[in-house]
Amino acid sequence: MNELVVAVKTIKAAILQSRYQAARLANAEMLKLYFAIGGYVSANVRSGRWGEGIIRDISERLSRELPGLRGFSPSNMKMMRQFFESWADNAIGQPAAVQLHGNSHRIEIRQPVAVQLGKTDANAFMSIGFTHHMLILNRCATVEERLFYIRKCAAEFWSKRVLQQHLKADDYATQGKAVNNFALAMPDDKQVSRAVQAFKDEYLLDFVNIVDANDDEETLDEPEWMMEMVSKVRDFIQALGPDFCFMDVKKRFVVEDDELFADLVFFHRALKCMVAVELKRGKFKAAYLGQLELYLACLDKYVKREDENPSVGLLLCREMNKTMVGLTIRRHNSPMGVATYRTAEDVPDDYKTLRPLLDGARQILDEEQEAGKGGAE
Repeated sequence: MNELVVAVKTIKAAILQSRYQAARLANAEMLKLYFAIGGYVSANVRSGRWGEGIIRDISERLSRELPGLRGFSPSNMKMMRQFFESWADNAIGQPAAVQLHGNSHRIEIRQPVAVQLGKTDANAFMSIGFTHHMLILNRCATVEERLFYIRKCAAEFWSKRVLQQHLKADDYATQGKAVNNFALAMPDDKQVSRAVQAFKDEYLLDFVNIVDANDDEETLDEPEWMMEMVSKVRDFIQALGPDFCFMDVKKRFVVEDDELFADLVFFHRALKCMVAVELKRGKFKAAYLGQLELYLACLDKYVKREDENPSVGLLLCREMNKTMVGLTIRRHNSPMGVATYRTAEDVPDDYKTLRPLLDGARQILDEEQEAGKGGAE
């Protein structure tokens, strides 16, 4: 490699690293500012000093005195108050030093990080954007649930859209709870632990047209379904998790004179094995596990490499009797899990009532992006 190429590559890497660091630091400063202003708004509103409409008047005057200012609309300032009040009880020292005595008003900007957070969680808290925080606050009731999504956003660089999908899917409540036989079928305890955490007991699939095999007739190779599935593979992977890498749809096996078709095949980076996913439109049937186990046997015989672990199966059904699944799956030797799925139409009414709040949080991101300081995505 000549000197010019090496020099450009080296300098380019430094520039990109610096930009990332600057964006991260700018995002942290923005969060501290919003938290402190939220504390100021909260103190004035709670003390009764501010009457109705004053937040709107403040926003309008700020816009006049600081031309080009973005992110301080009335709705955004109310969200800053919510941000402060949601974390204030957990903040280091006095979360925002606010003086309201007489005509002396002062805001001291401090770190909005909870006492119980370790260094890793504190860094994660400060690395994600304000819009991400608001989406999480409007969906999560407990600190533990909030931190679950904060860690995920920071570690896996979730965009706003991806975070919304995982919130809708309720990952916190479902992660690691699929009915499975991993402890019986996997000899390695570490692999068992990884497999348990890799699968949820319910998935949110925002696409329809999922078909399955009738008892007497195979319908999985319908062209219409194929086109629908291929066009939605990206969304499907996001629903499964970041470690799933797409390999094939309708994977074909020929066993002597018989043809078999596995719905979807992925490779899981953490498990270091292939994962066969079967989609069923209706309720769980014991025969589905036998079908899935046959696909796993084919993957291990014809596709698996020597340095890979035995394949794992995931069966997704519309509904299931967990007791029946537990009794049935223990009789199979291949590692498999069974979970249910729901579509966007099945989202509970309680979540739908949050949509105006989430739309308000999205408005913040739009305003920040216009100003060129939208925070870390």
